Amino acid sequence: MPISDAYRPAPRHASLGPAFFDPVRPAAFPDSVIRFRNDRAAETVGLADLSDAEWIRHFGRFEPLPGNLPEPLALRYHGHQFRTYNPDLGDGRGFLFAQMREAGSDRLLDLSTKGSGQTPWSRTADGRLTLKGGVREVLATEMLEAQGVRTSRSFSLIETGEALERQDEPSPTRSAVLTRLSHSHVRFGSFQRFAALNEPENIRKLLDYSIETYFPAVADEADPVAAFFDAVQAEIARLGGEWTAAGFVHGVLNTDNVVITGESFDYGPWRWLPTFDPSFTAAYFDQTGLYAFGRQLDALGWNLARLAECLLPFTQVDRLQAALDRFFEEATREVARATHRRLHLKVESDDAAIERGAMDKGAMARNTALFGAMRATEPPYERVFFDLMGGARPDRLAASPLAPLYRDEDWAEALAGLREAEPAETAEAALESDYAQRAAPVTMLVDEVEAIWEPIAKRDDWTALEAKIAEIRAAAPWMSGRGPRHPD
Repeated sequence: MPISDAYRPAPRHASLGPAFFDPVRPAAFPDSVIRFRNDRAAETVGLADLSDAEWIRHFGRFEPLPGNLPEPLALRYHGHQFRTYNPDLGDGRGFLFAQMREAGSDRLLDLSTKGSGQTPWSRTADGRLTLKGGVREVLATEMLEAQGVRTSRSFSLIETGEALERQDEPSPTRSAVLTRLSHSHVRFGSFQRFAALNEPENIRKLLDYSIETYFPAVADEADPVAAFFDAVQAEIARLGGEWTAAGFVHGVLNTDNVVITGESFDYGPWRWLPTFDPSFTAAYFDQTGLYAFGRQLDALGWNLARLAECLLPFTQVDRLQAALDRFFEEATREVARATHRRLHLKVESDDAAIERGAMDKGAMARNTALFGAMRATEPPYERVFFDLMGGARPDRLAASPLAPLYRDEDWAEALAGLREAEPAETAEAALESDYAQRAAPVTMLVDEVEAIWEPIAKRDDWTALEAKIAEIRAAAPWMSGRGPRHPD
């Protein structure tokens, strides 16, 4: 197997010991057909040179990678599911397969699975993933990455040749195994499990591992545990801001679906907003709207409070409470920063200026006016970001099919504020890009997903999926607001 010098195995999670995971065996699948192979992601961990046969060996049959975990590990955790505590969780259809360092940095990345077979935590489930579920996760991660959201990356999708029975899909339906590349699988629920079991020594062990591995800068603080929680809170606030600017609804923000690094992952009933609607939900079973678009920041804050409870034996309660009290203000700031970035408007990066609120008052006022106009007039969500690229340029507004709407009084304050904002360095290139010249923005609405899936289901035709991924990747520098330095 050709392994480049960029491949640097670092199987650290196993050092935590058997209280944290269960060694498991992957399922023996009857078939292995590569349906998605993310060579861009593979390049970042030194695995892009694998042949297709080698790819199947490692990501279809899960033979260990050189120098990595000798056997997969099903991770143990608990969690609040729709705010009801569930002690019967854990990796029920997935496992941690490998860990390695990212090329060009020391960042630790995990390769983990979804649909790889039963584990001790499967309960009565079959441990499998539908092919449609895998396709949906590929689409979600590609779109989120393109919009500048920190997300796990769909690394591999292999069809496995089984027929699955599901209540939410026409059955029997096709099966697959997904491998994702992520920055950490230490969930809030990983801490909750040891708190519920009254095992403070294991909470301390997980704390030390998390600080050393993911937040080494806090290790020298006078109170590293409080500093760790401060850092986690900041990452979660940033994630909430990125989701909001993207118009993304995760759907299931249980404490086992949030990781300490603030990276979005585990996509089930996700949706993108058709229009700005705080009550919009993604999951048909979310009948109370607990995880609606407009309540996602609240859900993240609630989850942070559950993590704080686990840390009480190791730091002062007032330090934890202070971080929780700051969360909504910081998350609101992050919404403004992410929105401005996506619009190619200047984002203040000087920490001292942020601390004194120098940029935040203007940016947040513009955001309030923008979202207020969107809520009042209900235009297509992504169309607004496309039209307002570079700060409400009159020529772009006049060329938009929404031109009459932008002349509405409801838009006057928002457009005036955006025109006063300073363009980012990427703005002129964005306005001259092929993406800006399109008739419409790239979107990922549920009808589009169904249209991509239909030819796969009926004719095994994957061209629509391949074309959509290519379209998303071409648009990424301009959708994210990061400009041409964004990975192509």
